Amino acid sequence: MLAPYACQPDASRGRLWPEGLSSFRSPFQRDRDRIIHSSAFRRLKHKTQVFVEHEGDYYRTRLTHTIEVAQVARTIAGVLGLNTDLAEAVALAHDLGHTPFGHTGEDAMERLMAPYGGFDHNAQALRIVTKLERHYADFDGLNLSWETLEGIAKHNGPVVRASPDGAPVTGPDADATHEGPLPYALAEVNAQWDLELDTHASAEAQVAAIADDVAYSHHDLHDGLRSGLFTEDDLMELPVTGPAFEEVDRLYPGLERMRRRHEALRRVFGRMVEDVIAVAQNRLAAAQPKSVEEIRHMGTTIIRFSKPLYQDLKAVRGFLFHRMYRAPSVMEVRAEVTRMVDDLFPLFLRDPTLLPPEWQADVQAATSETELARTVADYVAGMTDRFAIQEHQRLCGSPTPAILR
Repeated sequence: MLAPYACQPDASRGRLWPEGLSSFRSPFQRDRDRIIHSSAFRRLKHKTQVFVEHEGDYYRTRLTHTIEVAQVARTIAGVLGLNTDLAEAVALAHDLGHTPFGHTGEDAMERLMAPYGGFDHNAQALRIVTKLERHYADFDGLNLSWETLEGIAKHNGPVVRASPDGAPVTGPDADATHEGPLPYALAEVNAQWDLELDTHASAEAQVAAIADDVAYSHHDLHDGLRSGLFTEDDLMELPVTGPAFEEVDRLYPGLERMRRRHEALRRVFGRMVEDVIAVAQNRLAAAQPKSVEEIRHMGTTIIRFSKPLYQDLKAVRGFLFHRMYRAPSVMEVRAEVTRMVDDLFPLFLRDPTLLPPEWQADVQAATSETELARTVADYVAGMTDRFAIQEHQRLCGSPTPAILR
């Protein structure tokens, strides 16, 4: 039995292109399956999370990160009486729009696309599932349900707020990542089908968002330790991680290093999940929402960390930022891959005949430099790390730097 504030499959707002119902899958199960079978989802296996693929087989990729997010989302949603299939679908789709080389590639694309409407990986995910996946006879995209599209667009919170004249604007009352003009990819989808960007998303989408935070906060600690950028002794000095290692040392004195590391970090993982569930249960009990619409119009998120844990995690993330995301060795790789994106995008923009034959129809359909730039951005953003490196070597004639081999 789903809670009254959960998204009910039989109450879905449907799909932009009407389809008959499946005899054995709910609408959200069908969404999940279409995402998993998409080309964009498969490409995530060769896209960076933090470390570029060549740096080791054990580091998370964007795909393994996504799978971990989906697992956390299903767990939390199930405990709270939410629709686990919808939470999983949003989680599986949330990073489909990521470029090669992770956030480094996104930063480069955002800068390069600034004259053409900008670039945002969440908005690009919507563009992928509504336009760029071209496999079905009756429509472009995956024709996902309204609730899944809403979750992709708003899982981090409302994207716009209403100005005094009623026009949608972005700013501090909306998702802070969308200050300034609305990303064109999001605006195009919203113009076709109103996603109510001024409200919060369903509780299921909120769960997918917090699951993302839980997953990367946990696995980046694992990957950072494996990389040697910091040690267990460093983590002993931090909130959340320090007490976890102390508990393991008390229960298992002299435990072998890798087991000690795993036992400590699984406790960090467990504390985050338990905290989210406890906070959500308390907030739901206090608010007593009777429908998903009440969740959307509460004016605040219902799924979040407690304030004490949030502050502790800020300290951990600050540590990761300085010791991992901005470590000299990582910054050296960031500089090289930024150069690659900076070379490839203008090269394709100057000579779009370099794009593969299946992209030439879009090139010919472009009626302005902006439309052409957006086609080029779709192509470059869809590249995997390894393909971007290979194409840069082939087209630009420069050998692949040693740090990327």
